[in-house]
Amino acid sequence: MAPPAQSQRSASPSQPSGKSEVSDLKSQLRQLAGSRAPGVDDSKRELFKKVISYMTIGIDVSSLFGEMVMCSAASDIVLKKMCYLYVGNYAKVNPDLALLTINFLQRDCKDEDPMIRGLALRSLCSLRVANLVEYLVGPLGSGLKDGNSYVRMIAVTGVLKLYYISASTCIDADFPSVLKHLLLNDPDTQVVANCISSLQEIWTLEATTSEEASRERETLLSKPIVYYLLNRIKEFSEWAQCLVLELVAKYIPSDSNDIFDIMNLLEDRLQHANGAVVLATTKVFLHLTLSMTDVHQQVYERIKAPLLTLVSSGSPEQSYAVLSHLHLLVMRAPYIFSNDYKHFYCQYNEPTYVKKLKLDMLTAVANESNTYEIVTELCEYAANVDIPIARESIRAVGKIALQQYDVNAIVDRLLQFLEMEKDYVTAEALVLVKDLLRKYPQWSHDCIAVVGNISSKNIQEPKAKAALIWMLGEYSQDMQDAPYVLEGLIENWDEEHSAEVRLHLLTAVMKCFFKRSPETQKALGAALAAGLADFHQDVHDRAVFYYRLLQHNITVAERVVNPPKQAVSVFADTQSSEIKDRIFDEFNSLSVVYQKPSYMFTDREHRGLFEVSDELGNLSIGTELTDTGVPGHSVVANDKDLLLSTSEKEETRAPNNNDTFSAPAYDSSLISIAASQGQSDLMSSSITVSGNATSSFAIDDLLGLSITAASEPAPTPPPPSLKLNPKASLDPSTFQQKWRQLPISISQEYSLSSEGVRALTTPQTLPRHMQNSSIHCIASGGQSPNLKFFFYAQKAEESSTFLVECLINTSSSKAQIKIKADDQTASQQFSSLFQTALSNFGS
Repeated sequence: MAPPAQSQRSASPSQPSGKSEVSDLKSQLRQLAGSRAPGVDDSKRELFKKVISYMTIGIDVSSLFGEMVMCSAASDIVLKKMCYLYVGNYAKVNPDLALLTINFLQRDCKDEDPMIRGLALRSLCSLRVANLVEYLVGPLGSGLKDGNSYVRMIAVTGVLKLYYISASTCIDADFPSVLKHLLLNDPDTQVVANCISSLQEIWTLEATTSEEASRERETLLSKPIVYYLLNRIKEFSEWAQCLVLELVAKYIPSDSNDIFDIMNLLEDRLQHANGAVVLATTKVFLHLTLSMTDVHQQVYERIKAPLLTLVSSGSPEQSYAVLSHLHLLVMRAPYIFSNDYKHFYCQYNEPTYVKKLKLDMLTAVANESNTYEIVTELCEYAANVDIPIARESIRAVGKIALQQYDVNAIVDRLLQFLEMEKDYVTAEALVLVKDLLRKYPQWSHDCIAVVGNISSKNIQEPKAKAALIWMLGEYSQDMQDAPYVLEGLIENWDEEHSAEVRLHLLTAVMKCFFKRSPETQKALGAALAAGLADFHQDVHDRAVFYYRLLQHNITVAERVVNPPKQAVSVFADTQSSEIKDRIFDEFNSLSVVYQKPSYMFTDREHRGLFEVSDELGNLSIGTELTDTGVPGHSVVANDKDLLLSTSEKEETRAPNNNDTFSAPAYDSSLISIAASQGQSDLMSSSITVSGNATSSFAIDDLLGLSITAASEPAPTPPPPSLKLNPKASLDPSTFQQKWRQLPISISQEYSLSSEGVRALTTPQTLPRHMQNSSIHCIASGGQSPNLKFFFYAQKAEESSTFLVECLINTSSSKAQIKIKADDQTASQQFSSLFQTALSNFGS
């Protein structure tokens, strides 16, 4: 007798066994399509659920399109929803099949049930098939006039969908004008909110090609509309309130009374339970008062309490979002939050990401009056079971010490950390002690006494080991075992995987050799031999450099490697003021949470029309770096979007006292002999320079730049007119390359007319205006009141190019202009032409 066949597992409804399942569904749907028997709707529901489940897991059920459409002829709204979902999914892939749905969707758009009308209209607009655009205009027009607010709300969003399918059809049907009418007259606030969103998007896209759309976009930011929306803001939902507040943040008030009126209208929004509304209101307050220093500070005081309340309520994720914004405000005005430092103490049940942010804020608000309490609290965290938080707390203590607050007590705390039997605590403390000794050399005796008892074998982290080696070399005369500790490290050279440690080791042995030569000579030879054979290029190069220095002159080598040092006064910031200001401009966005401008984490196509142009990236707006202190790095290493001139880069390359490997100090005495011997050469050189300057004046006179020597009172001939090429073209990469190479020819500040400032509510109007003067815009960025533009122009008769950076502050009505040119002699003429074009803007 044959064994019984194995029973096969029945196919799951969501896992059909093959095409037969789809065929069965098709036949069953066809049978139910025209049936009016009782309970047929329930049977349809079950079949529709199967179809949707198959579609969800990726099985092609497009062959059921006709049957699904026929079965949708029912009053059951659940069936309608499932059918609309099915149709919307396959209409994009199969435009021909979508034509089958037009009749029943248009019929449903006239249904008595407003829910069905709205769902049908939404599905009709979601087909996104260009060939079916003509069928959308009628239902959309009826939907915008529908008596039910739900249908009107769907229709407003449908207009935006239609615009993306066919912009010309949308504009020809005059739908934007209908939306504007609904914006000002519709009683339902959700319809109004949808109108704001749709109109902003449509008019922003149209403004690039249409002057009328640009004017319409400006009307959205006009005083009547802004005040109308603000007076109704309490009727809006939380999402719609955020939309209105984002619009108000772009509004440019006419005077201070206008600012105070808006702030009075929004005062109660700061007490809202929703964090998004509070942050959006905060952004409005901060941006409106940027030009009013005293009021701006009062705004900080006013928004402080609501934000601190939000931090202590809600989920950790919400607390982190609000804390990120508070962190930005604390960094801009730490003194305002100095009395509220206890709000930034870490709670035991908070996640690590919240604690880290609070530690940064505690460091920022520390001052003479609260340092002791803050450091005491931070020292408690050093024993935390959460190792990352323990590390961050130790770093925070060190940062406060570097700010010169209560240094005596803090140094004692750090030395206590060195005596703790925890590797990570010791490692972090060593790095901080090194920085402290660089700033406070007077503490070297106390610190070295403790550091000398630490065994290098117990230090595994590269940065900590490098810090210990630095101290062994710098203070080898005070540490009895320094040469022998270094010798032991050199013997294990091949086992040391960190190039940073090996570099420090070479320098430390050299320093120790100059202070304790007999004990270190052997170790130095071994270190140089190991360095010369090292596979890492930097280590090898440094070993060669030291070897040749010693060969040349030991005294010179000592002056290069171990010169007299001054205490470090300021450690460089890791983030430039430009980046910080740009993040502040993007308040109430992900930029604040990520602590970087949006162009650093968004794709180019998603940055918006005014955000970026081609490859130049979004350009940050901020205060210029000054020569006081040590400026921070302009941007992170992989940022290629910011454009800096050659001179700007040189300004930002001030000595960085926090670098791991600093260049040897320069000693002018080394070249005193050479200087004395070459004095005559220098004099002749100066004469040559003077002669060149004279000839330069002559050339300038010849070119008509009105630059004359003091001894040449004769008038210069009038300058020839500068003609520009109206069809000039320049690709972004060439612009960027030229901008980096060319020096600044002219740097000036111009005043803008009040009409020009008002016209900048639509920033793209300026590039269009300048193009009339054959000056073309290649990139623009920023947010009001700080706007940034990059222009270029070319001579008509030759390929000589002019490049312009234009920074405009709409609050002060000032424009800062930097001009670079291939032909420096024509810079003044171009500057006059540019100034004339700019002065006519808005008139």
